[in-house]
Amino acid sequence: MSVMAKANAKSAKFMLQPSSLLIFALIVFLTVFMVLPLLTIFIESLKDQSGLFVGVQNYIEFFTEYAALHIVSNTLTIAVVSTIITVVLAYSFALCLSHTSVRFKTFFRSIALIPLLTPSLLSAMALTQLFGAQGYLNNLMMGQSIYGPIGIVIGMTIAHFPHVFIILSTAINLSDSRLYEAATALKAGRYKTFLTVTLPGTKYGLVSASIVSFTLCVTDFGIPKVIGGQYSMLATEIYKQVVGQQNFTIGAVISMVLLAPAVVAFFIDRHVRKRQSVVLTAKSVPFSPDIQRGRDLVALAFCSSVALVMVAIIAIPAYASFIKFWPYDMSFTLRNYEFHRFSGGGWEAYFNSIKMALLTATIGAPIVAGGAYLAEKSKAPKWFRDAYQSAALLPLAVPGLVLGLSTLLYINNPSNPLTYLYGSMTILVVSTLIHYYTVSHFTAVTALRQLDSEFELVSDSLKAPRSKILMKVTLPLCVPALLDIWIYLFLNAMTTVSAAVFLYSHNTSLASIAVINMDDAGEYAAAAAMAVVIVATCIGARLLHLAASAFVSKRTQQWRAG
Repeated sequence: MSVMAKANAKSAKFMLQPSSLLIFALIVFLTVFMVLPLLTIFIESLKDQSGLFVGVQNYIEFFTEYAALHIVSNTLTIAVVSTIITVVLAYSFALCLSHTSVRFKTFFRSIALIPLLTPSLLSAMALTQLFGAQGYLNNLMMGQSIYGPIGIVIGMTIAHFPHVFIILSTAINLSDSRLYEAATALKAGRYKTFLTVTLPGTKYGLVSASIVSFTLCVTDFGIPKVIGGQYSMLATEIYKQVVGQQNFTIGAVISMVLLAPAVVAFFIDRHVRKRQSVVLTAKSVPFSPDIQRGRDLVALAFCSSVALVMVAIIAIPAYASFIKFWPYDMSFTLRNYEFHRFSGGGWEAYFNSIKMALLTATIGAPIVAGGAYLAEKSKAPKWFRDAYQSAALLPLAVPGLVLGLSTLLYINNPSNPLTYLYGSMTILVVSTLIHYYTVSHFTAVTALRQLDSEFELVSDSLKAPRSKILMKVTLPLCVPALLDIWIYLFLNAMTTVSAAVFLYSHNTSLASIAVINMDDAGEYAAAAAMAVVIVATCIGARLLHLAASAFVSKRTQQWRAG
């Protein structure tokens, strides 16, 4: 038998292995529910309303008749301004917690993450309550309106703050104390040390945080929908064209335009990550700040101000949810929690969200973790595992609004056998899982790469099945990561808006969508009440996750103590 024939036979043997078949199934899953929908929306953007192919005519029409340049300019302006403000604030906050001796660091760190437990539009709702026409602090607007670019920028800064803070905090915490000792020995001042040591050491984190913030701003739908007023942005324009005017063709065109900056940002981030060098080595010494009373007091004041804002985005809507008829009747009532009285689907919408979040997390966590295990530890061909890794990264570049609309057009195609999924809970679960697939995959891969590959090598040398190593070693050690994936999927499924706004039906209305519908109907107090219920649920789930993680770690991670 020739060398080529032997290679082909060996490849065929690998492809028939269970691990290869499972990886193939996952690639098919991502292809069917992500790649094909994106291809569908691209093709749809090249057709007219009657379905005839017109090429780029729709793009020409959009850029000439729909004030496209103005809308794109608005979107990019908001994204750039909000990103700059968010990165500066989050970087300063992370520095205060890492490079000063400010007290209550754990408290401040926890408070900064509050927006992760809320729908992004909650910050916009709090701003309308404070600075709207009848807001408590309306006088501070000095004649300006909160409805428009000012409100959008502030709302996005608050909502996206924790995402940026997590990245920057990780980068700053890798500081090597030896570099600061050298700067002190050379009599470098505080600002020179910052410019020559701190800033260069965190440059990759700054770039990644900026790209994440920019992408979130460009693709955010909830905040400009609630507080944007007449200020048009790409995300809200898609919704207006599809839901308001039933113009799916122009909606598809705008989706492709919205996809462009997100894809560009994604590839820039990938390029930056490849160039990132090792910052923390085995010889590094963790940075430990000294006590400087004046500096620490300034840091405490700044951290307290940020914490106050984060608490306010929950406290203000929570307060409004108990008011009868703000601002005319400020007496308390529970009527706003009788959701059957208002638009949005009543309590059924809330229980639909619970159901979808549980299904997404419970089904998604094993799928994502299993896929990561197959890609990292299985005997499948490397090229095949790399193909899956690449497919798992793609959802990160696709905005939720684009994914939702593309899935809608895809499953509503009469020739598609999956048409029956339209408006079902299944398609909501699938689209939500795909939307948040990449971060979950990264979490699982990171956990698996911390385990020495010699576990599998020893198993192979003893001719023991790898399934035994998986069940006895790998799985117990990775349970904390599995729980992290579960809570990540659950929280995002509870608060998601953009990925589901085109896919729900009257039978599968969701709590986060109900908030938007009630706000549109002028039922602000009821919308605030539903948002508060979502937040309470997320906080409860997070507390349960912390308790479960502590319990599991105590039972499965004792070896780390040695």
